[in-house]
Amino acid sequence: MKDNSKWKLTKQTASNLIVVLSGIAFYLVGTHFDAVHAQLSALLGIVAPFIWGIAFAYLLDGPVRFFQKLLHGRRKLAILITYLLAALVISVLLGLVIPQLVDSVMILINNVPMYLQRMDGFVAQLPIEVEGLEELLGSYSELVQKATALVSSLLPRLLDYGIAIGSGVVSAITAVISSIYMLLGKEKLLHQLRKVSVAFLPGPKATRLMEICRHANGVFSGFINGKIIDSVIIGLICFIVTSIFGMPFALLISVIVGATNVIPFFGPFIGAIPSIMILLIVNPISALEFGIFVIILQQFDGNILGPKILGDSTGLPALWVLVAIIVGGGLFGFAGMLVGVPTFAVLYSLSSDVLAARLHAKGLDTQGRPMISPDGAPASAGEAPPQQP
Repeated sequence: MKDNSKWKLTKQTASNLIVVLSGIAFYLVGTHFDAVHAQLSALLGIVAPFIWGIAFAYLLDGPVRFFQKLLHGRRKLAILITYLLAALVISVLLGLVIPQLVDSVMILINNVPMYLQRMDGFVAQLPIEVEGLEELLGSYSELVQKATALVSSLLPRLLDYGIAIGSGVVSAITAVISSIYMLLGKEKLLHQLRKVSVAFLPGPKATRLMEICRHANGVFSGFINGKIIDSVIIGLICFIVTSIFGMPFALLISVIVGATNVIPFFGPFIGAIPSIMILLIVNPISALEFGIFVIILQQFDGNILGPKILGDSTGLPALWVLVAIIVGGGLFGFAGMLVGVPTFAVLYSLSSDVLAARLHAKGLDTQGRPMISPDGAPASAGEAPPQQP
């Protein structure tokens, strides 16, 4: 009989096969990225309510644990209180903010012609002549008028908007219900995930996976909760300052700035662009003042407020923060900009651990220098690094 042992699937053969198949898959994804992205977008659209449910449950898990501790372990009652308080806070905020936002938007749309005439008069009084300024002003005025006409033309399509809103309401209700079930069954879900990891992974790898999950949870919760608190404070500061200086549409502008501030680094500038455009057609001087104020506000948030609230929750260098925002935003839009930074932070921490382990195996420290043993001789490969006093 022929010896077929050479055709047996060894560990090395399986590893080589996985590398080859991974390379082929990576090539196919890269060459058909648009089709893959479209399929992923369709899939995400289907499971979006459950993804939002996970997000709601994750954000509300902290308050639930707080009330559960106060109520001596009565988790169901803690969940009920948390959701009632969340609904009350959202209702109060919407009741206070939305009517004023709607009034501000309607006033802005109705007064566009008057604002444009005022802007023309302002430009005419300038003591200097800038080549192309009138053409630029005319183009901007035409753009605003077209945008106003577009809004007016879209008003008859209320039926389509109603269907879309109804679908969004159904998705929101599904997300809330799924988040409640996730919070109720949190311990059971976590226990099932632990069983799966232990069943399919060796003991050390399963333990390592649990450590990675705990680390990722700490990074995400610290970053997201910190950014929410930071954005609320920035929005309030913006509203107070713009109200003191008498800038028009202070509430509308502050909501825009506060909402976009959850995006790291670029957030204040992203919110400043539409705000400055609004102020530019209402009062160019206010637009200039607001632009200066946003720069000061961004510096205050980036150097004082943000570090105080967030601390070093990500441990990510500034360059990788920029990469995370651009890559995450390009792939997943606004949500990608928000979760891209903590995701990159976890990946960066894992890659740093792998690199440190590989260096240590070669007798090198994290800086790539030979490690020194307690007797002053270079440490051998694999030897435990000396304890620092």
